[in-house]
Amino acid sequence: MSLAVESDLDALAGLLVSARNVLVLTGAGVSTDSGIPDYRGPDGALRVTPVQYQEFVRSAAVRRRYWARAFVGWRRFATVGPNPGHRAIARLQSVGALGAVITQNVDGLHQAAGSRHVVELHGTLAAVVCLACGARSRRASLDARTRELNPDFNPGGREMRPDGDIELAEDDVAGFVAPRCLCCNSDLLKPDVVFFGDSVPKPRVTRCCALTDAADALLVLGSSLRVYSGYRFVRRAAERGIPVAIVTRGPSRGDPTATVRLDAALGQLLPALAERLAA
Repeated sequence: MSLAVESDLDALAGLLVSARNVLVLTGAGVSTDSGIPDYRGPDGALRVTPVQYQEFVRSAAVRRRYWARAFVGWRRFATVGPNPGHRAIARLQSVGALGAVITQNVDGLHQAAGSRHVVELHGTLAAVVCLACGARSRRASLDARTRELNPDFNPGGREMRPDGDIELAEDDVAGFVAPRCLCCNSDLLKPDVVFFGDSVPKPRVTRCCALTDAADALLVLGSSLRVYSGYRFVRRAAERGIPVAIVTRGPSRGDPTATVRLDAALGQLLPALAERLAA
């Protein structure tokens, strides 16, 4: 590491050591080293068009297109594993340097790396909910049923998108049979994640607000904070005089309130931080 990065790492380590309870807020930048792309580039601009909640609910065609792309994407998404950044966060938790984790990611990689007390702010791709009757199921079970409905569906696709699906041609999607709910036979099945245009469930927001209020410091990792659902906790911390440290590539919406700000690669910085604080 350069002397500048070492100096920044010293400042970050000093802040964490001085705090008894460090709350962590993570974004897509934590998972990019695992091969899951983020929605935004370093400049904060959207690189892909995300699924919109209202379009998904209103249109059977949109749902079919989503599940066709997600069916192909799940082949790749399900094989993704945690990277050194995830493992460093889990290690820092294990030695008491970090507390609970609020993640904006839907990939489950924090838990796979061994992290505890993880709040999945935007839900998880590993679960499915029926919007018609409320029935819930595991994504793996839905995937098996979808494969039975589409035994010969194996189109080529481009790289995996941030929400686990793949870009497909309309001709490919036209032959896809969308799965239906086993309880009510509705096709209003949705991964248990918060789509763009939807809202985070209020009990989840309340829990995260309580975690923020109880923290002595807030550490933001890999998020531009462009989405208000995560940014609100940075604002809340700043309003309460809770120090905020932000480590991400490129600018973030929370930079004006940051006590410590690092522009660094998480896959390198977090293991170095873990080595320093776990010693």
